[in-house]
Amino acid sequence: MAVSVKDVARAAGVSVGTVSNVLNRPAKVAPATVERVHAVIAELGFVRNDAARQLRAGRSRSLGLVVLDSANPFFAEVARGAEQRAADHGVSVLLGNSDQNDERENAYLDLFREQRVNGVLLTPLSGDTVRAAALAAAGIPVVLVDAEDPDGSFPSVAVDDVEGGYLAAQHLLATGRRRIAFAGGPASIRQVADRLEGARRAMAEVPTATLEVIETPALTVLAGRAVGEELGHRAVGDRPDGVFCANDLLAVGVLQGAGILGDLRVPDDVALVGYDDIDFAQATVVPLTSVRQPAREIGVAAVDALFASLSDPDAAPARVRFRPELVVRASTGG
Repeated sequence: MAVSVKDVARAAGVSVGTVSNVLNRPAKVAPATVERVHAVIAELGFVRNDAARQLRAGRSRSLGLVVLDSANPFFAEVARGAEQRAADHGVSVLLGNSDQNDERENAYLDLFREQRVNGVLLTPLSGDTVRAAALAAAGIPVVLVDAEDPDGSFPSVAVDDVEGGYLAAQHLLATGRRRIAFAGGPASIRQVADRLEGARRAMAEVPTATLEVIETPALTVLAGRAVGEELGHRAVGDRPDGVFCANDLLAVGVLQGAGILGDLRVPDDVALVGYDDIDFAQATVVPLTSVRQPAREIGVAAVDALFASLSDPDAAPARVRFRPELVVRASTGG
């Protein structure tokens, strides 16, 4: 039989209310009493019924986090940052992976609403914020992560991806590359579109340069490998001499695909730039030049923005924008 709060109170010689205070408001209880109650809890193996507590309080001790791809080390670092800051508030993070799928994203948002989470950190698949607005209307604040709301209706924490795309393409141009390819997709993902826009701005500054857009079905190593193999099959004159990938996973795949054929060398034949600067970008066979995003700091700032919204719902939504940083390595001759 499960041990109840009454059992703990009886064994500790205190009231049920005192046990409740020890669990939820320990500052209100004498330290000696807190110690005694915790000793009894450990001895009896008491586990609190958090589901019942949530129903009474109308709110859980958790946050929801929905990302595009939990297998991407960038989003793993965002989640670590969010967990680190949430723990400071005594709250846990429930992670949902939309896998770049609208239905899965919506299913997680519905689940988190049912769980009565304190709030949701969301990396939306598209610019549509209708579902986020529905959560906010239900009293569950939403913070956009690695994304921004053009209307400014939601707090957001992001990196200036247009500037990041500009830095990547500008660097390729500065190394003398003139036939540039951009690999990324689907194009409906805002981060992809913004990074491409930045690349186009840099290309416009060099009239003799050309930009080829290669849309990929996903932002994965396998998708990048297919791009690398396809480029390797082209005639030498038809190949780009520089490739900017929308994230590091694609860039790793391009590097692998080029190496499979063996006659497309990085950076001799093609310079390669990724995005995110995940940990193993510098550990590939040819270390990757990449545009760095402060992933963990993004997660921390998102939780801070959420709790700011919880403490003052009428305050103007926070808009945090980090600046990207180009990290030059061997894949572009650095």
